[in-house]
Amino acid sequence: MIIAQIVNQTTNAVTQTGIGLGSAIAVVCSWQRNRSILWAILAGIFSWFYVIYFAVTRQPEETK
Repeated sequence: MIIAQIVNQTTNAVTQTGIGLGSAIAVVCSWQRNRSILWAILAGIFSWFYVIYFAVTRQPEETK
């Protein structure tokens, strides 16, 4: 029971601070493709939606 409370508190602390994993992946993917800060910010806002879009629409040279 105590371990569950510690894990729950740690999870809440991590999710309340910083950006999420989806946002970080989206920003990196967008920057790699577009080299634009504006597009990277927008991708970060849309996070996992952009990651899925990127995965579906990537070009053959982006798979290396």
